[in-house]
Amino acid sequence: MTTAEFTRAGRSEAGAETPFADIRIDMVRPGVLRLTIDRPKARNALRTQTLREIAEALDAAARDADVRCVVLTGGPKVFAAGADIGELAAHDATSILDDARPGHWKAIRSFPKPIVAAINGYCLGGGNELAMHADILIAGTTAVFGQPEVNLGIIPGAGGTQRLTHAVGKSNAMLMALTGAFIDAQTALAQGLVSEVTQPELTEDRAITIAETIAAKPPLAVRMAKEAVLKAHEVGLEQGLHAERRAFCQLFATEDKREGVSAFLEKRRPAFTGR
Repeated sequence: MTTAEFTRAGRSEAGAETPFADIRIDMVRPGVLRLTIDRPKARNALRTQTLREIAEALDAAARDADVRCVVLTGGPKVFAAGADIGELAAHDATSILDDARPGHWKAIRSFPKPIVAAINGYCLGGGNELAMHADILIAGTTAVFGQPEVNLGIIPGAGGTQRLTHAVGKSNAMLMALTGAFIDAQTALAQGLVSEVTQPELTEDRAITIAETIAAKPPLAVRMAKEAVLKAHEVGLEQGLHAERRAFCQLFATEDKREGVSAFLEKRRPAFTGR
């Protein structure tokens, strides 16, 4: 099922039943899909079903040419307060090995198009890990970030220690992971965890505006730029430079490259097709 089919099945369209229980999706601008975590009574806690639905929606979005960028949000009050602790409590050292969640995290991590996160309120534990899967993070002044798993006798299990260290550095990541301490939006901005801080009522609009700008760019160049930046976290400098140069050369074979250069020289707006 494509994202267009998902959207047509949503409650906002003719009152039909949505295929999802824990998330909502809708196209908010041309090329921009909004994915909203929708478990307000649980403070958007990420149970296995939530992650599965996010992974399924992103898989559909990856295959849908009409989607060029995704805005990921939990709404105006909370992004995601963490994992579903009730689910974790049911696991022991044996059953956790068969947990389906790592597969869903892998699917989310593999999404090839840009994700802009709009974050208000609690963004903790698995919520912070989910936010760090986004490519650009916009935080409202009410946003609170943390990896408090140590308080439960465990550690982050979906990349929290790894992505957080890349984002804020070893010392700051250690402080959060070892003490369970939270940081506010301004601290997250100063440490490099988020890109911008705005008023809570403007967070989602700002994320949508950024996503709309990205959606208007040539899709192949956007995808390769995302891949190249992610390489900087995954490989050494020499390998990263090689990957960047290879992508740079590949884009010279695209229609969008020819269109972009021609439009610049002719002083007109380009019409990118993704070819």
